Amino acid sequence: QVFRSQLSISSVSDQDAHRAGLQPVSQWKAYGLSGYPGFIFIPNPFLPGCQRHWVKQCLKLYPEKPNVCNLDLHMAPEKTTDLWGQSKEQLRRKGSSKWEPRSLLEKLRWVTLGYHYNWETKKYSANHHTPFPSDLAFLSEQVAAACGFRGFQAQAGILNYYHFDSSLGIHVDESELDHSRPLLSFSFGQSSIFLLGGLKREEAPTAMFMHSGDIMVMSGFSRLLYHAVPRVLPNPEGTALPSCLSQAPSSDLPVGSVIEHSSDEDWQVCAKYLQSSRINMTIRQVLAEGQKFPEESGTNGKGQAPSEDSYHENSKAKRHKPNTV
Repeated sequence: QVFRSQLSISSVSDQDAHRAGLQPVSQWKAYGLSGYPGFIFIPNPFLPGCQRHWVKQCLKLYPEKPNVCNLDLHMAPEKTTDLWGQSKEQLRRKGSSKWEPRSLLEKLRWVTLGYHYNWETKKYSANHHTPFPSDLAFLSEQVAAACGFRGFQAQAGILNYYHFDSSLGIHVDESELDHSRPLLSFSFGQSSIFLLGGLKREEAPTAMFMHSGDIMVMSGFSRLLYHAVPRVLPNPEGTALPSCLSQAPSSDLPVGSVIEHSSDEDWQVCAKYLQSSRINMTIRQVLAEGQKFPEESGTNGKGQAPSEDSYHENSKAKRHKPNTV
């Protein structure tokens, strides 16, 4: 059922891959699944230490304004302007007791980037858009090109923050106006089970593990398949963090690299967070080249969810029980 997928090695120079913190594409392994054309699974193609950059960005930079997060729903704007600064000391001191109060970073469930997804209307709009992070756009462009999608434009991102009691219900990512472009998914931290279903909700899914650094690409037929994350699991190596997160990036990063070195202090906070958490970045192209949003009336375009857990489910929510073979 699993087979090797061909990548477009000539579409990404080794230099550009290195600048994005990735191994040369010729060294990547990529797999497909029979019955799921357009689905590509790439086990951790990151250079040693480079996952750390994306973890730090997801915790320190990307939740900052003007980006939108779940905490904005019930907290005043001035309370969510520096989640990192408000949380780092509490995280660093945190013990193993589950009864300790959670920091704001630990209460983070989702962040939206670029065109901000409107959770009520399930749409994007032209009037709720902020600049997409240039480093994440560059990474996404290289991965898309390697998978045969040159010219991919990273226009929207949804970052999900999971803990061991978190899950993601079955859904389809169909709100983008251009479905000819792939959906890119990047995972960091603890592992998870990923369910890839069919075009109908009731079709039995295929289950697979996702580990730190793994990338999934959903394109073509697989772009509009139902999928879910029913479970987050401890790193299978048995250590607090996966070994791929144990070393810092090389000191001699190439000119133009988007990877930044994390301070030891910053990484200690990230590492503490990841001991019980998983971060997932999903990147989308919303509009085709030259395409515009349709005119809409009666909407304010605000990409906010009606409730904190409308996209994310936690242990208190009723878990979706997928069909099994």
